[in-house]
Amino acid sequence: MYIAEEAEQASTFSGFDPFVIIFTILIAIGLFRLFKAPQKNVFAIGFAIVSLAVFLFIDVIMIKGW
Repeated sequence: MYIAEEAEQASTFSGFDPFVIIFTILIAIGLFRLFKAPQKNVFAIGFAIVSLAVFLFIDVIMIKGW
């Protein structure tokens, strides 16, 4: 009984988790489009790289908690 109760409490999946994954995918698509653009915006590329790194880090931590 205790193991099953601990397993239920250990899962930290919330309704916000799919949105974080969707935002990560959108940032990756945006970064890809910035790299493909004929006129490069260096600030936007740098901001997208940092944002993608942060969201990927959050995704890893979030998925480890499931």
